[in-house]
Amino acid sequence: MSATAESRALTPPDIAARKGKTPLVCLTAYTTPIAKLVDEHCDVVLVGDSVGMVLHGMPSTLGVTLEMMILHGKAVRRGLQSALMVVDMPFGSYEESPEQAFRNAALVMAETGAAAVKVEGGESVAETIRFLTARGIPVMGHIGLTPQAVNAFGGYRVQGRGERAERILRDAMAVAEAGAFAVVLEKIPEALARRITQEVAIPTIGIGASASCDGQILVVDDMLGLFGAFRPRFVKRYAELAESAEAAIATYANEVRERSFPALDHVFGDEPRTVSGGQAA
Repeated sequence: MSATAESRALTPPDIAARKGKTPLVCLTAYTTPIAKLVDEHCDVVLVGDSVGMVLHGMPSTLGVTLEMMILHGKAVRRGLQSALMVVDMPFGSYEESPEQAFRNAALVMAETGAAAVKVEGGESVAETIRFLTARGIPVMGHIGLTPQAVNAFGGYRVQGRGERAERILRDAMAVAEAGAFAVVLEKIPEALARRITQEVAIPTIGIGASASCDGQILVVDDMLGLFGAFRPRFVKRYAELAESAEAAIATYANEVRERSFPALDHVFGDEPRTVSGGQAA
C-alpha cells in the first residue's frame, strides 16, 4: 500500500508492518517544494545529513550540525501530508552517550515534527537505539557504508565483502533486536543484502544493496540528475535536470545580453492591459 492510499500520515509501526510486502518507496528531501513533490509517491521521506553535500557544498556529511538538520526538517515538514518523515541525527549528536542521543533526538522531533530519527552504526549503537525506543523515540538504523564513518573506512567503499559479511549481518541483527523499526543497507554486496533481508524481522531499505530489500532509497537530487558529473553506480538517473536547467540558464543569459528579455509581456505600462490568462497587469 502506498502513501497515497492512506487517510493519515504513515507511522513507524505502519512501515514496520510492510516487511515482506509491497516495497517501500523512500527518497530524501531538504526543502518544502521537493517535499511536496515526493510526498504523493513516497512512503518515507528522509531529511538526510547528505544535505551538507547536496545543498551546502560540503565535502562530506561530517560538518552538518543539529541546527542545520532542524532547519531543513522544518522546511520538509511543511511540505508533507502522507509520507513518514525521518530526520538524520548528524555526526557527534548521539555517539557520546544514550543520554546525549535522547536529548538531541527529542529536540529534533519537537522542533521539526518528525516521526522518527535515523542513526548510523550497528552493534556500536545498539544500546543507544534501545535507550531511545524505550523512551518513545522511533529509530531507523543505517548499516554497511555509514557516511559519518567515511574516514575510518578510508573512503566510500563497499562494505561487507568476504569475511566482513558476518560483521554486517551482526550489525543488522543488533539494530533489529534493539528496537529499530527499519534499517538502511548502504553499499553492500547484493547477496549479503538478500541474506540480511531474509534474516532480520524489520524492513530493510537498500541503497546500493539489492532489489530484494523491503524498500529502496535514493538522494532525490541524484536520481533527478541535478549533478552533472556525480554518477554513483547505485544511482539510476530518472531525469537529467542539470542539463535542461543549464540550457535554460544559457538561453536566459543570451536574451538578457541581446535585450530580448524582458519583452513587452514582462514589463508594465502606464495603463493596465490584458496579458496571457485574461489577467489585467
